Parts: sequence; C-alpha cells; structure tokens
Amino acid sequence: MAETIKKAKAPAKPRKTATKKQATVEAVKPQPSHEEIAELARRYWAERGWKDGHAEEDWLRAERELIGIAS
Repeated sequence: MAETIKKAKAPAKPRKTATKKQATVEAVKPQPSHEEIAELARRYWAERGWKDGHAEEDWLRAERELIGIAS
C-alpha cells in the first residue's frame, strides 16, 4: 500500500488592515440660540442710544461675536 503524504497548507497571508484615517477633531462650538443673539443685538442697539435703522447690522454683529468670527 502506497503511503500518501499530505502537503501542509501554506500559512495564510496576513490580511491588510484598513488604515484608519486620523479624525481631525476641531472644537465644535454650539450655535448660539436665537435668544442669545437677540439679547446681544439689543445691547448694541442700547449702546447706540436706541436709534432705529441698524437692526440687521446689530443682529449680524451679535451673531459674529457669539460664533467667534472675527469681523
């Protein structure tokens, strides 16, 4: 009877691991609420002596200030 020799299997190749992308974590500030913006805009209005005609300018200035965007 002829002896059969089983060949050993070649070792498995290591799997390529997925390269994890470095997550860039930026400080995420929560968006200011409508009330916070309105309160600051009213303060700017008061500083001007309650003069009308600059509501949008005050609102945008307050928004920039609270978000932290340099004007």
